[in-house]
Amino acid sequence: MKLQKGKDILKNRIDSFSDKRKIIIIILLLVFLFISISIALTIGVYEIPAIEVYNVVGTHLNPYADVGGLNRLYDVIVWNIRFPRILISVAVGIALAIAGAVYQGCFRNPLVEPYILGVESGAAFGAAIAIVIPSFLFSLQISAFIFGSIAVFAAYFLARIKGETPVIMLILSGVIIGSIFAAFVSILKYLATDAALREIVFWMMGGFYYSTWSDVALIIPVVIFCFFIIWILSWKLNILSMGDEEARTLGVSPELYKAIFIILATLITAISVSAVGIIAWVGLMMPHAARMVLGPDHRYMLPTAAMMGAIYLIICDTLARTLTSAEIPVGILTSIIGAPYLIYLIRNKGKLIFGV
Repeated sequence: MKLQKGKDILKNRIDSFSDKRKIIIIILLLVFLFISISIALTIGVYEIPAIEVYNVVGTHLNPYADVGGLNRLYDVIVWNIRFPRILISVAVGIALAIAGAVYQGCFRNPLVEPYILGVESGAAFGAAIAIVIPSFLFSLQISAFIFGSIAVFAAYFLARIKGETPVIMLILSGVIIGSIFAAFVSILKYLATDAALREIVFWMMGGFYYSTWSDVALIIPVVIFCFFIIWILSWKLNILSMGDEEARTLGVSPELYKAIFIILATLITAISVSAVGIIAWVGLMMPHAARMVLGPDHRYMLPTAAMMGAIYLIICDTLARTLTSAEIPVGILTSIIGAPYLIYLIRNKGKLIFGV
């Protein structure tokens, strides 16, 4: 009896130490995120002294300061171009990383990413139709968001069988719906003028070049709200990742909570894609990196993946706008890095993923 009690005390101390370690890592990542933002603000094609950069930001953040005394050129570059762009890259990095973690937890498949349900193709079709038909009812961003959401809900309802939504059916439905919308995009490309075709292709490469403060005001509140709801329910995501039968045994409805998680993940994915185009691999890589650092517990893994995704996109975007005089679409850089990572997963985790 005393031996068992001693083992329990030791286990509790180990768990407590492990939890403190995870919290410290999360705090360090948060600090590194702020450092990344500070450094990214000072880097650009047009060189501005760091002291002037921080003076512009500090003046705008101070409600009692007079912004009229700022250098006009520095003010426009730092406050109206770089800062909203960096904030959007942070928000999109968080959104895609969280969405990837949610999908992988719900589907119990480490190769699932936010676009598995067709949101990418749906959003691309919405953007393409707004570009090809300028008089279309909605703007490019709203159109991309609407059709991205339609694609996911179409996939979800197509997969419903007798009141249930099997994971394999949901994934297959996503592939089908994504293929249909991809075909529609191809038709629009065929019908588009040369200028419209270039714009469609450029948008589908993904990038933060059009980021504005209105995008910040739209995207960041939605991402923050959805992140906190997902994080509060993260213990249920832990249960869902054990399997439907285990979840029912523990009193958790897999259908209900899968629907909640998928809707929230799809919302932040669709709103991100609608603003910046298609940026692949973030939702696949960041959850894996977070699991390797802190393990599979979503209470800690979700904020870790979110900050890793934000830092990763800040770095990629900074490289995209500084490597050459002509900006490189961020989607190209994330794909160049992401493809080798997928090869690594398949080669090293193949037995775990495919059972071969």
